[in-house]
This record gives sequence, structure tokens and C-alpha cells, in this order.
Amino acid sequence: MRFTAGIATLCITASLLLAFLLPLPQIPGLGWSDRNIFFHVPMWFCMYVLMGISFFWSARYLMKEVPLADIKAREAAITSMFFGILGLLTGILWSRVTWAETLPDWDFEAWWGWDPKQTFALIALLMYSAYFVLRRSVRKDQLRGRLAAVYNIVATILVLPLTFFLPRYLGGLHPGAEGTPAFQTEDISELHRLVFYLSGVGFIALGIWLWQLRCRITLLTMLTPLFDESA
Repeated sequence: MRFTAGIATLCITASLLLAFLLPLPQIPGLGWSDRNIFFHVPMWFCMYVLMGISFFWSARYLMKEVPLADIKAREAAITSMFFGILGLLTGILWSRVTWAETLPDWDFEAWWGWDPKQTFALIALLMYSAYFVLRRSVRKDQLRGRLAAVYNIVATILVLPLTFFLPRYLGGLHPGAEGTPAFQTEDISELHRLVFYLSGVGFIALGIWLWQLRCRITLLTMLTPLFDESA
């Protein structure tokens, strides 16, 4: 835990300082809003990593039905949803000042332009959130763990085509639409790449650290009544 906390603190602090202090050349078409690339995209990377962790522990639970595996899968799913929602919100704000800067604030399309990647990201998050509804609807622990694990595995597998492959096929306003690279070599400087990689590592480490904290808090909460009874 201390290692991931240290990596997260170091990388995110460094990326923040570099993003706003370095004289970075602006990415064409984005203006000063291009600094959001250091926050919006790494949040999605963090979500994918945590969904992968949740997938792993769900599969582990199906193989051995160890309660700890179910706890780790659930906490990873919760943390991944947190970063997914942040990624969606930062994307909405970013699209407001780039794709829809000429529209008035009261216009719905100023905030939501029905871009395929944006729309499929929302669908993927709603689909993934059903995992938590399923958990609450089943009372028996063992049955709940098995059903939730199966759904989690299926939902995680579907998130990637919904948020990556389909938007690239359908095109849209997002960079990387229609199969082209998200940012051409001439569009983004080496300094941008340096800060971006630092931020990506930092946010992934932050997500893993938060997941570890949630697991520890959950286990301590479960053990507290036992200590109270033995006292």
C-alpha cells in the first residue's frame, strides 16, 4: 500500500506541476483545454485496470469461492466506477469548451453531443453499474457471490468493445475515430507524452491504492464485531 501511495503521490504531483508550469505547445483544435488530456484519459485507463482487477478476483471466486476474492472483486468494481464517472464528467466538460463552444449553456447538445464514444461510455457504465444492483437483490452470500462474479466477468468483457472498438468503427468527434491514431505524431509534443505517461501511471497507482484501502476498511469492519464479542 505504501508503495502504490508513494507512486501515486509522486507521479500525480509531478504531472500537475509539469502540466501547468511547462510551456507546452497547444494541441491543434484544443487550445488551452488540451491540459485535460492529463486527467480525462488517465482516469479511463485507471478504470480499465481496476475492471481487470475485479475481473480477476471474480474469476478467482468462481474457482474457489473464497469470500475474500468476492470482497476484492466488489471493491475493485466500486473504485473503477468512481474513476469511470470522473472520466465521463471531465469528458462532458471538455466537449463543452471544444465541440460545442458556440452553443448556449441551456442547449442540451452543448453538454451532450451524442458522440459515439461518449454515448457508448455512458452505456458501458450503466451496464456495469447493474453489477451492484444484482448484489443487492440476492440475499444468500454464496449465491450472490457466484451470480455477481459471472455478471462482472461478462460486463467487463463487453466494456472494451463498447468504449473502444465500436466508437472507432462508427467514427465521431473524438480523436482516434474512424481507425486513425488518437493523436498524430505531429499533433502532440514529446513533453506532452512525458506528462501524459506520468499522469497515467499516477492515476493507475491512485486507483489501486484506493482499492487496497477499501479492501482493508471492509475487512476491519467485518472483524470489529468479533473483537467486541471477545472483549
